[in-house]
Amino acid sequence: MALYSEKVMDHFKNPRNVGTIEDASGVGTVGNAKCGDIMKIYLKIEDNIIVDVKFETFGCGSAIASSSMATVMIKGKSVDEALELSNKAVAEALDGLPKHKMHCSLLAEEAIKAAVKDYYDKAGIEYDHEMFKDLGEHDEDED
Repeated sequence: MALYSEKVMDHFKNPRNVGTIEDASGVGTVGNAKCGDIMKIYLKIEDNIIVDVKFETFGCGSAIASSSMATVMIKGKSVDEALELSNKAVAEALDGLPKHKMHCSLLAEEAIKAAVKDYYDKAGIEYDHEMFKDLGEHDEDED
């Protein structure tokens, strides 16, 4: 079996939603100090729906593929639906990631949450702070 699925390779070679959104409703940046991956997600939200999403990722192929797939999965969804996206769902949508690369899908999940938190903060929307307390608190071996 190949190390990476065809979907991982496709999203790495042809990433969707790359770029920035100048007037983003929320921006989330997360990174993993151990591997050096940095992920930035931009959200454009109208009437609680993510109408546009872009990403910039500095990292390995798995990080780029995870960013790309995560943006595809939340575009057109409600903010609440985006918050429910898990790293395992991203990995499954990519037909799997090697165990030592699961942290890449976790970064995608966290970047989305960080962008939503930024949106809530900018818009003055009340939220449960417990929902975001673990952002950035993981190590590379988590999955």
